Amino acid sequence: MQPAKLQQLLQAAAAHLQAGRSAAAAAFCAEARAAAPREFAVLHLSGLVALKSGRAGEAADFLGAARRLQPKAASTLMCLGLAWNALGRQAEAEALLREAARISPASHDIQANLAAVLVTRNQLEEAIACFRRAVALKPEYAAGWTGLGSALLLAGRAGEAIGPHTRALELDPKHPKARFSRAQAHLACHRVAEALMDFDAQLAFDPDHHDARSHRLFLLNYLDTESRAALFAEHRAYGRAVERSRQYANARFLPATEPDRRLRVAFLSPDLRQHSIVYFLEPLLRHLNRAEFELWLYHDHYCVDATSERLRDLAVGWRNFVGQSADAVEAAIRADAPDILIDLAGHTGMNRLALFARRLAPLQITYLGYPNTTGLAEMDCRFSDAVADPEVAAELWHTEEIVRFAPTAWTYQPPADLPALPPLPCADGGPVTFGSFNALSKVTSTTLMLWRDVLAAVPDSRLLLKSFGLDAAACLSRLAAHGIAPERVTLLPPTRTVADHLACYAQMDVALDPFPYGGTTTTCEALWMGRPVITLCGDRHASRVGASLLTAIGHPEWIAAETSDYPRLAADLVRDRVRLAEISRSLRARAESSPLGDHAGQGARFGEALRACWQKRCAPAAAAPAAMAV
Repeated sequence: MQPAKLQQLLQAAAAHLQAGRSAAAAAFCAEARAAAPREFAVLHLSGLVALKSGRAGEAADFLGAARRLQPKAASTLMCLGLAWNALGRQAEAEALLREAARISPASHDIQANLAAVLVTRNQLEEAIACFRRAVALKPEYAAGWTGLGSALLLAGRAGEAIGPHTRALELDPKHPKARFSRAQAHLACHRVAEALMDFDAQLAFDPDHHDARSHRLFLLNYLDTESRAALFAEHRAYGRAVERSRQYANARFLPATEPDRRLRVAFLSPDLRQHSIVYFLEPLLRHLNRAEFELWLYHDHYCVDATSERLRDLAVGWRNFVGQSADAVEAAIRADAPDILIDLAGHTGMNRLALFARRLAPLQITYLGYPNTTGLAEMDCRFSDAVADPEVAAELWHTEEIVRFAPTAWTYQPPADLPALPPLPCADGGPVTFGSFNALSKVTSTTLMLWRDVLAAVPDSRLLLKSFGLDAAACLSRLAAHGIAPERVTLLPPTRTVADHLACYAQMDVALDPFPYGGTTTTCEALWMGRPVITLCGDRHASRVGASLLTAIGHPEWIAAETSDYPRLAADLVRDRVRLAEISRSLRARAESSPLGDHAGQGARFGEALRACWQKRCAPAAAAPAAMAV
């Protein structure tokens, strides 16, 4: 082929690629390769087209061949690094991108792509530095600015993240990620209204942005203005949107015919690391009967720590899907062929719910991480209990069958460095201190009015608050606007370790649950640190977890049925300080002897529920076994 003709083919392929017509671009590249199979430009462009089309393996082959022809071509090294990253080979990707940056240090693209890979390698501070170099090299680089904001958010610097995202939107108001990412930063700063505005704006621009719709659903659980029916409608709208947009039909599994065989059970979560989920998950995994269940764990996060390694030891198979495309994750899970696939994230961050809409396993279950339905027709079951999700009424607001597998849906394993029980600060005659260590995003106007009434019911009492991302001035101003005098409030700074965090309970006498999204980990922490918890029981799972936990430990008298009960129960509890001290001293032991501390029993009940669900799938017309509704 004449050089001019080859150049025309390459120009046509590049034009189609830039216009988003990847199939046409691939066709022109194929014609060029047939004529010049060892031409560097042909192989490089073929690799780029494959990479942009989501075919990372094919891209790696073409780009690897191009690299062998021109080992110092920085653009090829960058693209090959991105292909390796998409294939889950982050170490090789980092090495290639570092080499590209050394060869071409003035390339903003290389700096930004190196930064993106460093994020997946949990090297956040260096990633932030690379993003800063990228936008310094090209100040109008919107993708670099929003990448910087996302890295800052992951590094726990949410307040700093908002500015870069805003700058990206100034440069490109229709940037596909900037507004969504800014919404996440707003939420991490407890700016719920601002986050909701950004999510709504993103969806108005791009109704098929499923991640934005999913994150928005998580935020809606915080609001005290959303009815249960409205929440369900929003969740079902997400499910329908995902189901409409899936690229190909779900896999259809043959009917199961072996109800009693050993089952392969896989858990998918971004939180298989030092995270509150593990306090509830690990004891179940440890006590799941290995004769009945083969355990697989799918992690989906850049952070792999000592907790991850401890969990890995409990499983037959372990994969980390961080940074991988949905298609790559789907292919890997289908190859593993789990019988049961369990989602632990729901609509929390970095979830893969859209994949569950494709039906990746014969039986799909959601549990633990999210206090509501997923909205997916293909999610078969949601594990809960009869207090958090009362029978009949709860079924109306779920796309899943609710499996009430135990007296309480949780079992809690406190951290190994749990501090000794501290005495109550009011025991020496000082003022009573009520407190909450829940995220401030959960502190609604309803919550503040409840807390105001508690402080009014107990003269001279104080309020102790601790939360990540706490803006002291904004917090005190909001409290004052709801009638809580700033001089009665103590705000605690962040703590470095979990043990340091738990030690802060020494400054609290009684914990107060927010409403309508109550605590789970924070409630268990308070109980194990000897602090009673007052909770208001609402009409949905998020506002009934506290009721489930307190019922489990035998203290239903701390559950308010009405808003007027909440301050009365708090005042009654602290009226007799001698009795309060006795309760505090016995509370950890009481919790440990309850279903929350019965790790082996809860693990067995969890396994029995998995088996019952599987048997029901084997005989769909049969009635659910008794174990389904303990």
